[in-house]
Amino acid sequence: MGHWTLDDVAWNRFEPDKVDDGLLRIVKAASLVERNGADYAQYLCKVFHDDAPFQAVAKRWGDEEVQHGRALARWAALADPTYDFAAAAERFTGGFRVDLDAAASVRGSRVGEMIARCVVETGTSSYYTALAEATSEPVLREICQRIAADEFRHYKLFYGTLKRYLRIERLGLWGRLRVAAGRIAETDDDELAFAYYAANEQAAPYDRRRYSHAYARRAYAVYRPHHVERGIGMVFKAVGLKPNGRASRWVTRTAWWLIQARVARLSRNAA
Repeated sequence: MGHWTLDDVAWNRFEPDKVDDGLLRIVKAASLVERNGADYAQYLCKVFHDDAPFQAVAKRWGDEEVQHGRALARWAALADPTYDFAAAAERFTGGFRVDLDAAASVRGSRVGEMIARCVVETGTSSYYTALAEATSEPVLREICQRIAADEFRHYKLFYGTLKRYLRIERLGLWGRLRVAAGRIAETDDDELAFAYYAANEQAAPYDRRRYSHAYARRAYAVYRPHHVERGIGMVFKAVGLKPNGRASRWVTRTAWWLIQARVARLSRNAA
């Protein structure tokens, strides 16, 4: 795997007057979520306990995810010198932990696990691409472009593993769709909401609904139709459907309508 380091980022190009407070808040949350990569890698190594080549891939993937968190945290500290990443990370892990006790995939099979991972990498690749296009701050744009490229490469790695395991395990189209739909639904779980809370709040008690809405209102607002179209195509490919067919186009239009409606509703409620 090719990779970049924090020393490759042009930190000297940082322009504080181009920092958007709403984007800063979701970048802080992302810095915490990305650092969970090490725990997720440990979980994947347990699921694929007898697949040494994939374990090596999973460990390198986890290292890259952690570096994403470090890069985002360093940018956040430039944008807000009061941001204490270590303290925020302690708050985050104190309230949200990845389940490392599972000895088998929570998706029911290794094929299901790889579909779920493809869905996650689809989401992160699309998200960081959208975030890079939404910001005018050059250092954040560079970081997000680098992360988006990593996440797309991770998708291809997990997709390759998925194809390999489809020759070993049988999981029909409906089973694959159920896994993908279930993983997409989990984007509203506690991880993102609590990360937003831990990164941006120090005094108020945690209110899942409040912080889930605060995160979603800002994060979904960065998306544009082409980001949604690309993401839907990648998910369709992972489950074995045509990525650019009629069904994909219909789902893309529906998903974009739902995103717009949700952002508008959350914005009205926050006003």
